[in-house]
Amino acid sequence: MGKQAPPPSGGDPIETIELRSALEQRYLAYALSTITQRALPDARDGLKPVHRRLLYAMRLLRLDPGQAFKKSARVVGDVIGKYHPHGDQSVYDALVRLAQEFAQRWTLVEGQGNFGNVDGDNPAAMRYTEARLTEVARLLLDGLDEGTVDFRETYDGSEEEPIVLPAAFPNLLANGSQGIAVGMATSIPPHNAAELLDAAVHLIDNPKADTDDILKFIPGPDFPTGGIVVEPAGSIAEAYRTGRGGFRLRSKWHQEDAGRGTWVIVVTEIPWLVPKSRLIEQLASMVIDKKVPILADVRDESADDIRIVLEPKARTVDPDVLMESLFKLTDLETRISLNMNVLVKGRVPQVLGLAPVLREWLAHRQEVIVRRAKFRLDAIDRRLEILGGLLIAFLNIDEVIKIIRTKDDPKAELIRKYKITEIQAEAILNIRLRALAKLEEIQIRTEHKELTEEKADIEKLLGSEARQWTKVKKEIAEVRKTFGPSTALGKRRTAFAEAGDLPAIDFTEALVEREPITVVVSAMGWIRALKGHADDLSTLAFKQGDTLKHAFRTETTAKILVLATNGKTFTLDASKLPGGRGHGEPIRLQIDLEDSADIAQVWPHRPGAKRLIVATDGRGFVVPEDDLLASTKKGRNVLNVDSPDEARVAVPAEGDHVAVIGQNRKLLIFPLSQVPEMGRGRGVRLQKYKDGTISDAITFVLKSGLTWVDSSGRSFTLDAKELRDWIGNRSDAGRLPPRGFPKTNRFTPY
Repeated sequence: MGKQAPPPSGGDPIETIELRSALEQRYLAYALSTITQRALPDARDGLKPVHRRLLYAMRLLRLDPGQAFKKSARVVGDVIGKYHPHGDQSVYDALVRLAQEFAQRWTLVEGQGNFGNVDGDNPAAMRYTEARLTEVARLLLDGLDEGTVDFRETYDGSEEEPIVLPAAFPNLLANGSQGIAVGMATSIPPHNAAELLDAAVHLIDNPKADTDDILKFIPGPDFPTGGIVVEPAGSIAEAYRTGRGGFRLRSKWHQEDAGRGTWVIVVTEIPWLVPKSRLIEQLASMVIDKKVPILADVRDESADDIRIVLEPKARTVDPDVLMESLFKLTDLETRISLNMNVLVKGRVPQVLGLAPVLREWLAHRQEVIVRRAKFRLDAIDRRLEILGGLLIAFLNIDEVIKIIRTKDDPKAELIRKYKITEIQAEAILNIRLRALAKLEEIQIRTEHKELTEEKADIEKLLGSEARQWTKVKKEIAEVRKTFGPSTALGKRRTAFAEAGDLPAIDFTEALVEREPITVVVSAMGWIRALKGHADDLSTLAFKQGDTLKHAFRTETTAKILVLATNGKTFTLDASKLPGGRGHGEPIRLQIDLEDSADIAQVWPHRPGAKRLIVATDGRGFVVPEDDLLASTKKGRNVLNVDSPDEARVAVPAEGDHVAVIGQNRKLLIFPLSQVPEMGRGRGVRLQKYKDGTISDAITFVLKSGLTWVDSSGRSFTLDAKELRDWIGNRSDAGRLPPRGFPKTNRFTPY
């Protein structure tokens, strides 16, 4: 390595270089070319070179809005022949995407023929389709002939092409951009043009405004296919602030009555860039593979609009549960990434936040205003110079005609005699005699005056940055009129909502029909569920020697909590309880309960509620019911008890006071705030006993009084004044209960 090889006979010497150096050089050149000439958009006009060349070629072909269409093949041929030395299919694909209303929020090309569809079908060949520019594309190109941007030679030097477009429309954020370069990528979702323009005006009026201020005008993306963004507002703000993040986008759906008590779900909007055919395949596989057993069928009834019909397995299925499961398993919900990696000034790739991206576009628009003004100023100067010469010609028309007819070099003679410039002399000589005779001094002076006034206004504009920004704001206001929220095209399509926070979905439960039941538990631990909410339980039959212990109303969709004497809690499904025609079945058959333990308490679970749990030694604490749910038959350890003590009481922790009564028939009332809230443990002593254990406990609101019910169903209530003799502090012994308190030492019969 490093030595020069001998030259071949009759040829030039061969230079030897290091392979590593050669690869680094060539790969770097390839990477830079990919970044700047293919994958990343320009922050000023939001276009990649292929898109910019397409629009420029169509403009030269006079494919303006309202003009006749021309074959797409003609457009592609001009682009690859003059400006873009790449494959015709890749250029046609770029043209097609610019015309697809489901891919572009603001289409730049109006297509005629088959340009593909939201199903994901391919477009027709370029020889069959036709195209022309849209009004948005016209705004991007407006001013191109007025010196507003620089041009460069094309790849073969035979033509010129614009480096960037004037871009009177905020195309980068309005239409977004997707691209993968070498070592970097860009992903910008589309936005609402009116919101972007309002934010731009705010930036002009408040140059120090940051992204958080801009978010007051731009809540988030606006996709051409609609949908619902369920990303939290804080996450959206952080993504726009840093230029990196993402958005969860869901399909829009509603529940529709199908008659006879049945219903279906109709999806009317699907996420951006998701082919409908692929989505239907995913949903169909959910039905065939039974991954979502509560989904019975899926039908595509779409015509011009999206209409995907989802039929549930049963009318009792919760539609929210069904949709949440499909959101997790299919493309009914997707994540749209945000990576605002753009070319700043057309050269430097940089990740920008929302406000800096808008500032790049505004700075470009200011430059366009200035360059257009200078271009017009030059044109006015040239015309004023010509008008000056024409005025001299009018005032001396006979002499001018004579010079032109008699002199060998009339141009030089006109310059010498009237002290005019070469341009003025050329203008006089180029005018036909008939036109020269018709010249009138007043017309020349009027035009001269108007142009002079216009020149003064332009010079004021160029000399004042404030006037320039006022001009930019005026042009933005005109664009907003065309694409404002009151127009069909400008109306926001994407909505915002919070995602449902459903727990893990049990499809078996989702198929359970919600019906009222009454759960009955016997003293020997047998359980059953009676249909409806029974009022009279006196006629219930039990096994010999067994009696009623607990009874409560609930529904088939509820969870049933069981507290065992060993301090464990277990969870039962109300829908799986045996019916009420027989005696039921032992709870032990549904849970793994130790032989030495028994059933202490049974009640329906209420999410978010709390329970006061007490052992026979009078120790207890408050625990959230959600912490009592057990996921297995082995249960969950909650109350720590040592033999011979047992878990005895589990009552709702509602109100502000606790009433506790022991087997020694002593009643104590104290504030509920003296009882700690725990997830597991022994708790604190609620009442002190010399002999016996706790019998029952209850929580209540002191102002409302303490109520108990005897075995005959009669209700008794004592108000706060009547209870003052029993009010004390936790761990006191208490005193004998009021007259009439049940001899069972319980506040309720069961």
